[in-house]
Amino acid sequence: MTTPTPSPADALLSAVLLEDSAVLLTAWAAALDRQFAGARDVADAERECGRLLTAVGRELRADPAIPPRGSTRWEPLRDVLVELSRDCAQAGLSPSETATLVFLLKQPLFDRLRERAAESAGGAEGLTDALWAATTFVDELGLESFDAYLRSREDIIRRQQDELLELSTPVVKLWTGILAVPLIGTLDSARTQVVMESLLEKIIETDAPMAIIDITGVPTVDTLVAQHLLKTVAAARLMGADCIISGIRPQIAQTIVHLGLDLSDVTTKASLADALRVALDRSGYEVRKIGRPA
Repeated sequence: MTTPTPSPADALLSAVLLEDSAVLLTAWAAALDRQFAGARDVADAERECGRLLTAVGRELRADPAIPPRGSTRWEPLRDVLVELSRDCAQAGLSPSETATLVFLLKQPLFDRLRERAAESAGGAEGLTDALWAATTFVDELGLESFDAYLRSREDIIRRQQDELLELSTPVVKLWTGILAVPLIGTLDSARTQVVMESLLEKIIETDAPMAIIDITGVPTVDTLVAQHLLKTVAAARLMGADCIISGIRPQIAQTIVHLGLDLSDVTTKASLADALRVALDRSGYEVRKIGRPA
């Protein structure tokens, strides 16, 4: 299979990107220093810029035609742009500043294209097309870096949310055979799933026959929250553990009655202490107060 002959504009742009990469990188780094001097540490970003030019050169050696965005030839470039965007994020740059960092390649590229055109006979004829090709290519690199930055930030936010969910739903061992899940804040579907998984794993790990779900810190209980609680209770029962829901305040009790929710088959208590007392009693423990020694 023969490689298609590139257009004169692509050929000129490819020649500059391949043969003058060192000159371009030096001018690009100088532009970065002028743009972000004293405000940002872009040392890592400059290193990634060199990697980006190397990746571009590698693709152009295989095929001198400038690859359109979306082609498979963009995959190696995307990998470098992801690293570039990550370094920019760590250096404190915003998504627009990250894209600007890539756009700063334009001026050195334009300057070198003009010099190349001036050095060759009749080179000025294809200069306009080459400049347009360069503009399009650098713009696509900048847009891809912007997208990569946003994707990396979304991944970080998602990981942080997952970690917060795990931290906000601890399963603690109150007594031998008695577990407790203190809930604080809003209870939604995602959090209920984490609660259920954490509780079931702990039941298997400890072989506990009793579990207390404390909703003292849950601000409101509606139909959806009650359904989430009932699902968790049902899942625990399937694992052989009985559940008690504690923290039923007067307002929550009125809301449950008003909504017509049926919690008749679930043991509920006003406080965690009351629930623990019931759990100890069902587990065969007797709790009594002893007098102070004389």
